[in-house]
Amino acid sequence: MSSTVGSPNSKLSNSGHSNSGHFDFIVAGGGSAGCAVAAGLVKAGYKVALVEAGPDYGAFDSGQWPSDLVDARGLADSHDWNYKARQWVFQRARVMGGCSSHNGCIAAVGHRQDYDDWSLPGWTGNDVDPIFKRVTQTMRVRTYQSHEAGPFHARCLEAAESAGWRMASDLCDLDANDGFGLEAVNIVGTTRWNSAFAYIDPVRQSPELASRLTIFDRALIEKFEEHSEGVTLSMVRDDQTCTLTADQLVLSAGVYGTAEILQRSGIGDPELLQQLGIPVQVASVKTGMNLHDHPMVHADRRVGPQLQRWLDEAANSGFLPEEQTLGKAVSTQSDNGLFDLHLFPVCASTQTSRLHGQVNIEVACMTPKSRGSLKITSKDPRVLSAIDHNYLGDENGHDLAVLREGVALANELFNQTALGSLLGESLSDTSTDAGIRQYVEHYYHPVGTCAMGLKEDDVCTPAGRVRGLQRVTVADASLIPQVPRANTNLPSVMIGERIAELLVG
Repeated sequence: MSSTVGSPNSKLSNSGHSNSGHFDFIVAGGGSAGCAVAAGLVKAGYKVALVEAGPDYGAFDSGQWPSDLVDARGLADSHDWNYKARQWVFQRARVMGGCSSHNGCIAAVGHRQDYDDWSLPGWTGNDVDPIFKRVTQTMRVRTYQSHEAGPFHARCLEAAESAGWRMASDLCDLDANDGFGLEAVNIVGTTRWNSAFAYIDPVRQSPELASRLTIFDRALIEKFEEHSEGVTLSMVRDDQTCTLTADQLVLSAGVYGTAEILQRSGIGDPELLQQLGIPVQVASVKTGMNLHDHPMVHADRRVGPQLQRWLDEAANSGFLPEEQTLGKAVSTQSDNGLFDLHLFPVCASTQTSRLHGQVNIEVACMTPKSRGSLKITSKDPRVLSAIDHNYLGDENGHDLAVLREGVALANELFNQTALGSLLGESLSDTSTDAGIRQYVEHYYHPVGTCAMGLKEDDVCTPAGRVRGLQRVTVADASLIPQVPRANTNLPSVMIGERIAELLVG
């Protein structure tokens, strides 16, 4: 029933009780943050159960990992939770490593002011800076060099320079502002270096550390119950309900999963819980609220024949990622002179089905004002939630205005000689507000459903503890009160490291 690391004696029970399986900590979720927090607790000497809904394929060198999860050329699409709403699929990875096993590997940290603006003790820019430095080293982050740029992205750099952009590759600098350059990435060779490789593999490789970690994979969490002796976690595996017990529980199931587990466990809006027949344990009306993401839209062009030949030649001769360059820009909506836009070009060879025959410059608003919600619709963990991101729903139109300026900048890049001579016509018109609303997408960066704060009705304290409970802590992107100006993989890993520090004391 478990994917054991080392030789622990822990077992699962199907009778409603754990059988000699009591742990110091249960970490619920083996994603970007969960792997980091579990490793930190194990290294501090604790006995940890790591529960993951998806499969654990073992160490990087096991030879068991599916190719799409380790191939860093493009996004992976297997092992997905299949969260949906309207026209969108909100890709979330159901596998060890979580979304760090799926994503485009852009390694960014945002700006120092993002964390200062949280106004929370222990989370200022100065507090998180040294943690980010550790995270970038552990996640094997590096920056593409100019000779590695593929034929399209090399010309994106030329176009940005001719358009007057500041040229800089500084995504992992908390003090950097606008600029255009090559991306920093968590890629080793051609491998997407996920958080399981970075944090769990060193535990697997040490007999002493491995003896303190048990991984329960393919286990879908139903709910938990806090009591005077600890916490009992109920989960389903092979159609059987099993339980684990521990002194403390850490929820790292992601911005959707953590809020779902809390609501199924009776921590949420009493009106919602009563409708579903769930006893209210803690009245927490903000659980599942404050959901937000960076709204994104694209400008596009058809690939010209010369560029297509270059792309295919490059793909046949070596490593050709879809994403290699990124720009940060300041719109007129910025209230502090800091960048509030990401512009990142995406292009593929004919070897991939995604974006075949076209190139995009994706445009994302990095300071969204719109807020949405997540609400469970059943006590059954197999039934996914009702998700409403409310994209572009802020009443003052801030998010739409930022995207409007970003699309204009993207088209300006396309019109530079370095790119325009290689491209054809536009395939979709996003230059108008109606076009932006029609084509708005998500940037894969949902946060905020269990936000930490100083108010008594905030879901979590600044230490991540769920208010109203004593033994349950959250450690993932659901804690984030306001999304930083960054892709959220490294911030999520940082949160995992930070919460582990706080729990260890």
